Amino acid sequence: MEIKINSLADIKEAAKQFIANMGNGKVFAFYGKMGAGKTTFIKAICEEMGVEDVITSPTFAIVNEYTSQKTGDTIYHFDFYRIKKLEEVYDMGYEDYFYGGSICFLEWPELIEDLLPEDAVKVSIEETEDGGRIVKF
Repeated sequence: MEIKINSLADIKEAAKQFIANMGNGKVFAFYGKMGAGKTTFIKAICEEMGVEDVITSPTFAIVNEYTSQKTGDTIYHFDFYRIKKLEEVYDMGYEDYFYGGSICFLEWPELIEDLLPEDAVKVSIEETEDGGRIVKF
């Protein structure tokens, strides 16, 4: 699946398309360069899923927990950018999150590649020459 985001004005529609095509996936690993728009897109997805909390990057907390007001589902948003050793991820009990049945959105999954579930959905976000984004999964 490929979703083109021409500008920030298109992000809500892109998030709706993403949600409509998530299937049964629970763990979504977002790959992209710094500034590619991973956090911005995840924020748009969470908002479309009914999260009313303030959605921020969990860079320092590593994980933020949100609740969908539409469904009552829990959504976890991870940012592994500051992870130095896999032991840190073991210590936070990643298995409970990744295998607990809740939706998990992961930024910088390449830093914990060995711990990703086999069925994790790999999502890439790339900037285009015109400043838009292409989301592939």
